[in-house]
Amino acid sequence: MQTVIDTGRPSALRRTASPRRSAPNSSDLVRRSVDLMLACLALLFFSPLMVLVAISVWAQDRGPVFYAHGRVGRDGRVFKCLKFRSMLVDSDARLQRLLAESPEARAEWDRDHKLRNDPRITALGSFLRRSSLDELPQLFNVLVGEMSLVGPRPIVASEVKRYGRRFGHYCSVRPGITGLWQVSGRNDVSYRRRVAIDTCYAQNQSLVLDLRILLATVPSVLMRKGSY
Repeated sequence: MQTVIDTGRPSALRRTASPRRSAPNSSDLVRRSVDLMLACLALLFFSPLMVLVAISVWAQDRGPVFYAHGRVGRDGRVFKCLKFRSMLVDSDARLQRLLAESPEARAEWDRDHKLRNDPRITALGSFLRRSSLDELPQLFNVLVGEMSLVGPRPIVASEVKRYGRRFGHYCSVRPGITGLWQVSGRNDVSYRRRVAIDTCYAQNQSLVLDLRILLATVPSVLMRKGSY
């Protein structure tokens, strides 16, 4: 049994034993081969840094190193998206209390599904987020085929309604570690604009576009534009 999002009814979850899959084509196979090759090379290159980050995350409070959160992937399938933990261990409970006590925080969360000044984030976590190092474990998601190096950022189930009729475009491709949204301003971009960017990428996906996005990711990460 596998959880998927019903693309016909975006707000609903349903269970199915054999969910419908997008038929692979030659372009998918080439893109998947490139993903595997580059992800393996990236893991080899970043493995010493990832070990150092893992030790640092554990040492700050002896809590879990990784945070696995349910995200919506290709064809509406929900998967566990990996990150280095950047928040306090009881972050979910803290968020609920904050949203209940602060109308301003609730409004910002409803608008962007993020908080610019999030009190749940640790000092180390803030650095990891601004440097995008927290997302390195998603290379493992790429290896198992849940994500791609380039694609829309994976969303949670509560964000599906924000995509409306464009949710089908989001589901037509694998979510990515980086993407057109990241190199177009990231969190400085309105959510409505983000949906339009994701739709544009899904409709124009190609290896050439992916390469351009990968090359643009480096200066975007270094400049930390829209990263919080």
